[in-house]
Amino acid sequence: MKLPRRRQFLHLAAGAAALGLLSLGILNHEAQSQTARTLKIVVPFASGGGGSVLARMLAEQIERQQMVTIIVENRPGAATALGTEAVARSTPDGNTLLITNTAFITNAHLRKLNYDPLTSFEPICALASVPIFVAVNSASPYRTVADFVSAARARPGELTMATFVGTTSHIGLEMLKRMANVDITLVPFPGSSPAVTALLGGHVTALYDNYASIAEHVNAGKLRVLGTAASVRVEALPEVPTIAEAGYNGYAIEGWWAAFAPAKTPKQTVTQIGGWFDAASRVPEVKVKLEPLGFYPMNTCGPDFAELLRKTYNDLGRAIREANIKAD
Repeated sequence: MKLPRRRQFLHLAAGAAALGLLSLGILNHEAQSQTARTLKIVVPFASGGGGSVLARMLAEQIERQQMVTIIVENRPGAATALGTEAVARSTPDGNTLLITNTAFITNAHLRKLNYDPLTSFEPICALASVPIFVAVNSASPYRTVADFVSAARARPGELTMATFVGTTSHIGLEMLKRMANVDITLVPFPGSSPAVTALLGGHVTALYDNYASIAEHVNAGKLRVLGTAASVRVEALPEVPTIAEAGYNGYAIEGWWAAFAPAKTPKQTVTQIGGWFDAASRVPEVKVKLEPLGFYPMNTCGPDFAELLRKTYNDLGRAIREANIKAD
C-alpha cells in the first residue's frame, strides 16, 4: 500500500536517525576499543634481566601517556629465537611487539632460524644503547688497554678474557685481537655473574661486559675499568677512554635494545607506536632509572633505526665471519 507523502517522509526521517545512531554507536565503540586497547610486548629473555626492566618501565610510561594496557611477557628459549619467532608469526596489527637486544642480529649469523631480522619484522625504535667495557681486578698490574695489549703481545695466549660466546662482547674481543694482532684466550661463561666472580677471584685476567654487571665492584674499588668499546666515552665513566682512543682507530662495538613489530604491520601503526616509545623514553625519571643499569636512551626510530639495523647486521656479520665465530 502506498503511504501518504507525509508518512513517507516520517519513515525516511526515522530511518535516517536510526542509521545515524547506529553509526554513532559504531564510532563510539571503535573509540572505546582504541582507548582500551591491549598490547603485548614479548621479551625473549628470562624475567628479572635488564631487558625486562626496560620493557616494563617503558610500558608503564606508555600506559600513563596513551591510556592503553600493555602486558609484558617473558618468553625465553632457543637463544631468544622462541619468543622472537612467536612475534614474527603474530598478526601484524600492532598489538604484539618484540623488545630484544643485538642477539636479534647475531643469531641470524650464527644459527638457522625460521625468521629473518631484516624481512620478518618492522623496526620501530632503538630504545637504549648498552656500552661494554674491558675490566680487570684492582690488583692487576694493567691500568690501560695499551698495557693489557702489550702484555698479551709479549705472552701470546697467556692472558685470558671472560666473555659470552656469540654476543657483542665476544665479537668485540675478536675484533680487538685482530686489530692489535695479539692472542688472548677466551674463557666462555654462561652469564655475567659467574664471569664477574671469576674476575674477582683472579681466575681470569680480564672481563668484557656491560657496566651494570661491574658497577658495584668498580664503585667498591674491587675492579678497574680499562676502556670502553663504545664509539664515544660513556657518561657514567667519563674518565675511561674508548678503545679507539687507546690506539685502535675505528674500533667500536655496542649493544642495544630495540622494539619491533611483525612484518606488514601498517606503517601508520608503526609510526604511532614509535612515537609512544620515543615519548616514554624521554621522561626524565626513565633516564635516571636506566643509567644505573648501563642503559642509555637512544630515541632512534623509523627510517633512522632501519638504517642502523641494516648497518649493525652487516657490521656484526662481517666481524663474525672474519673471526670464524661459531654458535655454542
